[in-house]
Amino acid sequence: MTQHLDINPLTRAAFAPFGDVIEADPATMRFINGGTTERFHALSRAEAIGEGARVILNLFRGQPRAFPFSIDMMERHPFGSQCFVPLNGRPFLVVVAEDENGKPGRPQVFLARGDQGVNYRVNVWHYPLMALDEPSDFLIVDRDGPGNNLEEHFFDTPFIIGAPTL
Repeated sequence: MTQHLDINPLTRAAFAPFGDVIEADPATMRFINGGTTERFHALSRAEAIGEGARVILNLFRGQPRAFPFSIDMMERHPFGSQCFVPLNGRPFLVVVAEDENGKPGRPQVFLARGDQGVNYRVNVWHYPLMALDEPSDFLIVDRDGPGNNLEEHFFDTPFIIGAPTL
């Protein structure tokens, strides 16, 4: 039986169980550089667990997805957080799930605006990068180092996402 997933706007409150929304938050703003720059401070924290682990920066170029789209798997990273920040100002989809006894539960889908990023906490189930409409570049803050930092789960029955309204 096909299971359809609704798409919801990305908000801090809705995403809080999974990590942090990266966006300009007036509550964290302070002026720096002689008042010429607004700094939005400490929006999230990168995590790199394990001896020899380090935080690295990457560029990912996501290819657009065709809809309806089938979510047949999810992944998580047991030794590091993973942060996605769009560089082209384009919206993208974020698919996450709560852990249910070592497996992802029912996925939740969020539409991120082009001025929002996300930081997944350690061990949060998520679907890989989902660019929309055209190729999109992302700055990724990730963990590098020894150990297998990837766990995947494949669903017996996939979940379906319809086309988002942009």
